[in-house]
Order: sequence, then C-alpha cells, then structure tokens
Amino acid sequence: MLKRVQIEDAVGMKLAHDLTQIIPGRFKGAAFRRGYRVQKKDIPRLLDMGKKQIYVLTLRPGELHENEAARRMARAVAGKSLRLRGPREGKIDFVARHAGLLKIDTEAITRINSIGALILATRHNHSRVDAGEIVAGTRTIPLTIPETKVRQVETIGKKKAPVIEVLPFRGKKVGIVVTGSEIYERRIEDRSAEIVKKKIESFGSRVAKSVVVPDDAEKIAREIQKMKAHGCQVIVATGGLSVDPDDRTLEGIRRSGAEVVSYGVPVLPGSMSVYARLGKTIILGAPACVVHDPATALDLFLPRVLADDPITPEEIARLGHGGLCLKCPVCRFPMCPFGKNG
Repeated sequence: MLKRVQIEDAVGMKLAHDLTQIIPGRFKGAAFRRGYRVQKKDIPRLLDMGKKQIYVLTLRPGELHENEAARRMARAVAGKSLRLRGPREGKIDFVARHAGLLKIDTEAITRINSIGALILATRHNHSRVDAGEIVAGTRTIPLTIPETKVRQVETIGKKKAPVIEVLPFRGKKVGIVVTGSEIYERRIEDRSAEIVKKKIESFGSRVAKSVVVPDDAEKIAREIQKMKAHGCQVIVATGGLSVDPDDRTLEGIRRSGAEVVSYGVPVLPGSMSVYARLGKTIILGAPACVVHDPATALDLFLPRVLADDPITPEEIARLGHGGLCLKCPVCRFPMCPFGKNG
C-alpha cells in the first residue's frame, strides 16, 4: 500500500523508491536511493526536483516492490553469459560477460511484454556484442506489482531458458576458395580473399588455407573436399554465383557432396549467396559484391556460423524484412537496421 506524504512532513521517513534527478547536460540518475531516511536539509533539493510529496510503502501480501520484481524477472530470463547490474531506479541491466552473438527468443519476449505492467527490452536478435555491453533491460512500470505477473515471467523463462544469451565466437579454421578463370589466369588481381580474411579474423578465427581456382565445377569441388580434409570447419567460396553460364561455383559446391540449404537469400546486396553443409563443415558462397559493398549477406551469416549457431531455411526467409542495405555514404554496419530481423 502506498501512502502519499507532503515533503515537509516526511522528515525521518524512508523513501519507497529511488528518486531521479535530471540536470540537462550534466546529470541523470538517482539523487536519493530507496530506503534513504529523509532529512530536513534534503527538502530544498527535493523541491528543486519537483518532489512536493513522497511515497511511504507498505507491501500487501502477494505484492512486490519494483526492485525485487526486476531481480526475479532478470534471473528468470538471463543466460549464464550475462551479468545483471542493478537495480537502479527500478531497472536492471543485462551486461555481456564476453564477446559473441546475441541470441534472443523473440517469441518469449513478446509473451513477456504482453503480460502488462512490466517490460523487457533487448537489442536485436543475432547482434554482435562485445564484453561489457548492455544487451537488455527489465523493470516494472508501477512501483509495486502483483507477484502473479512476475511468476508468469518465471514460467516463460523455465520453458524457454535461456530467453537471452550470448554465444561465444569459436576460433575456427577457415578455408577460402576464390573462383574465377580471369583471376586464376592472372588477368586481374583478386581482392575478395583479403576482404573475407579480415572479416573472419575479426571474430577470432583464422584462415588456414586460401586457393584460387578457375570456373571449373570439378576443380572447385576438389578444393572444397581438400579443405575439409585439411580440417577447415568453415569454407568460403567467393565469386562465380551469378546466372552467367561460365559461373560454376554453385555446381562445384554441390559436386563436393555438400547439401545446399539455400541458394538465394532475400538480402541486397548478396542475394546470390549460398549456405551449405558438407558433414559438419559449413560452406558459404559469397558473390562478387563482397568486393565493393561493406556489408552483404556474408556479414549476416558469418557471425552465426562462427558462433556454432545453425541457420534454418525459415530464418533465411525472414531476412527479407530488414534485408535491404541503404548504402549509406558512411557505412555503420552492424549499428544499423540491415539484416536485423533474421
């Protein structure tokens, strides 16, 4: 039960919740913490904050204070890769313990936010995050909340655990197969291998082998098989994926014995990409756009593959919503909407 008390009469009473002060451009935070006992000297500052009254709280049976509710909700949905910080002003932050791929059960998030009187806000599913970054936050809307609502969150958390998790990037051996007779015959210089190599190394993996082959399906298949035998867990084949009759990379991937999960993804640039499996080895076909576009479908697949996160055809289909790159003058990927619905 909340009792409203005039600030002049509140000396000696304990605050029921954190009181936030905002000084534009200088400060925003809790000026007084929950449980603080109001002193006479505090009255001018409280009035400056617009606090002519405070709440004195007595909880009824079956009722939770915002701080305890936030703690229980956070524990119910957070994976072990997350550190919980707070509560501060009734809110708890979820902080990544290590770098990796953010995994969100979006269906569970929707169910939780449909309960009412509480919220759970996250970054986009499949975002790349660094250690120490905030990836989500939770709180109740009112100062007190029925415990039954929090129990609903805990039930969802048990069924869907973990609702929020960060998968670490694995250090993998990667092979690069550059296709193109014009490159093989040294008519032009390849740029794709170095670009792909930098992307791979940014996730903590390494390129164990890189070769150039002509537009010959048998030779492409043979190099893929050699790389798998060499221990490559991921193989990226660049170029040769258009509708031109002399582009043979897709056929080469199939002749290697790989199962092509998807050829063609609803993403621009990178629509002619390939996602395939050869046993436990993942094969990614990257079209020529990786050379001139900073962000393509390859950048959406690589983080998941290097975090051992399997990709389904249904997930690939969902990439269409948000799969159009705006080609901004200064590319800020991954801090943009590109590919964030997958």
